[in-house]
Amino acid sequence: MSVRKAAMILYRCCWLAFVVLVLVDVIAEPLIPFGLVFVPAAAAILIGLLVGRRSRADLAKDRPAVEVEPPVTGRWTALNSPAGKVPSHGTHGYGQSYAIDIVAEPEEGSRPPFRPLWPVARPNSDFPAFGAPLVAVADATVVHASDGMRDHLSRNSGPALAYLMLVEASVRDMAGAHRIFGNHVVLDLGDGTYAAYAHVRRGSLQVKAGDTVRAGQLIARCGNSGNSTEPHVHFQLMDHPDLDVARGIPFTWRGVGVPANGEAFVVGEVVGSG
Repeated sequence: MSVRKAAMILYRCCWLAFVVLVLVDVIAEPLIPFGLVFVPAAAAILIGLLVGRRSRADLAKDRPAVEVEPPVTGRWTALNSPAGKVPSHGTHGYGQSYAIDIVAEPEEGSRPPFRPLWPVARPNSDFPAFGAPLVAVADATVVHASDGMRDHLSRNSGPALAYLMLVEASVRDMAGAHRIFGNHVVLDLGDGTYAAYAHVRRGSLQVKAGDTVRAGQLIARCGNSGNSTEPHVHFQLMDHPDLDVARGIPFTWRGVGVPANGEAFVVGEVVGSG
């Protein structure tokens, strides 16, 4: 087991210990003095900072951007793009340094907008990304494929987003990377490069671990599983198939490049900005 893997396991154990101690302190006789309850939380924060610092140091060693085919077809808009900042999602964890989110918008205004209060949540069928095909970005071997988690309702309102950030995301983080990414596929592209697709639709897998795929081949469909606000595609390249130890690798999509936040594109052609 690598040091990084052990650190991530210890990180989650510390948070779990903190939650257990708080619950025991609230509903039963305290096991330890109240001040010591926060020791596991402090240890988890320290571990997270140390792992993040090591990840930032490793960025200088990253290879040039790897060119691959886009993972989708049709018209999409980029969110949380590495074209604007790195790490694109605010963390180097789980190989997300250069990750990108994209949402489907076949026509301008066809995607439900964020609402401050109501409706609190929407069904996934309201979003054009839900069920959209995901295709292999290169000739590759499937090293992981899972689609057993449910697709939850959207979190694109004020109350739902607050719940996601304050409660759901923390619980998922303690449960591990697979709960953050939800149903996901990892492809081995060769030369130490792996592609990850997160938030895949439940029951949509067209491949299994060990399969070989060709560029452009259907592998799954877009869903809303894991730590997701709405149906969208989360895509990233990384240097290891294990999300706990992976470090991000820059990518560029052939014919598209790396679309910036708010930039709409059709596979093969950038069409403007939103």
